[in-house]
Order: sequence, then structure tokens, then C-alpha cells
Amino acid sequence: MKPIERLGEARLILVTDPRPDLAARVRAAVRGGVDIVQLRDKHATREELLPLAEELRGICEEADAIFTVNDDVELARSSRAHGVHLGQEDGPLAGARRALGPDAVIGRSVGSTQEAIEAVREGADYLGVGTIYATPTKPEEEADGPALLGEVADLGLVVPWFAIGGITRETAGEAAAAGAYGFAVVRAVLDADDPASTARELRSLLGAGL
Repeated sequence: MKPIERLGEARLILVTDPRPDLAARVRAAVRGGVDIVQLRDKHATREELLPLAEELRGICEEADAIFTVNDDVELARSSRAHGVHLGQEDGPLAGARRALGPDAVIGRSVGSTQEAIEAVREGADYLGVGTIYATPTKPEEEADGPALLGEVADLGLVVPWFAIGGITRETAGEAAAAGAYGFAVVRAVLDADDPASTARELRSLLGAGL
């Protein structure tokens, strides 16, 4: 199954942060049900990240998971990632599509219903919706709160979308009840004693899908 086809089943994204045992934790996470792994490291250079990107892509392919890169289209291309995730300031999706091809998985971060509508119109394959709860990963961003999830759910989007920002074992139930289609998590899985079990637990809170 092509990654773009696998996307239709995706409910749980793991966004990485730098740590020495990252590969082992990612391997456990995809075994537990993580569908998409997004490599994110705001400080390392493209050259420094390339070997890690290739390693994580291999782990994901073994588990039939999707591997994407945050922000960097060129790193996604050179590492043969399955796609890229772009923020609101990272340029038009059309450029990433031209660089990575028609089968690439391209995501967009959105913080409002209008941004969600525009991203889908622009050709995004999935959306990251938030920041929902305050998070140390992006302390400069004001939390939107779970009400945004209900607003996005009411749009009836035809692409998968994932609540991001402070989604933990403690907040995930509320986010799911508010209408979240999927979750995008960082520390909730990477900091867990058992990443595989935590991934399964988070996934079990979600509903039937689109």
C-alpha cells in the first residue's frame, strides 16, 4: 500500500524531539499503532538529520507506517521520506508537491476553521489542528482549547486531521470527546515507560473515522 493510501487509516502521529534513544522509541511506537512519524528538530542541520531521517524511514517502512519530515522539503526529498509537514509560514503546498511528486503525503498546520478550509483547497493531504493545549514544545503559541476541535469537526473535512499541542494521556479523552479525528503527540509517547502501550491506549480513544 502506498503511503498516501495508508493515510486514510491514520489516526495517530508521533512528532519527534531530539533524544539519544529516539530510534528505539520510534520503533516501539509504530509497533503500538503510531501511523505517521514526523521528524522534527529545529536545531540540527539538514546534513546532520539526513542519517536519522533515513533510519526512521526504514523503521516506518518495516511497520507499514508513514514517515514525514517537518518543514524541510529538501530533506524530505533527499531522505526519500514519504512526505513533509508544513506550517503556515512554510510556503505554498504546490511547491512541495512539485518537488516530492503526486504520491507524497503533504500536511499543513492550521489554527482556525478558515485556515483548515484553505489548506484543503490548496491540496493538503492531512491537517495538524492546534495548538489545543499549552505545551512546552511551542511555549510562544497561545492554546486554542478543545472548542476548536468541535468547530473543525463540524466542517466535515474530506482529509484526516489531527489535534496537536499538549495532547497527553490526561487530555486525550477530552480532545476525543470534543471531536478530534486523530492525535499528534510528542512527549505523551516518547516519554512513556512503554511507548507501544501508550500509543495503543491513545488510539483506542478515537472514534470510527471519516
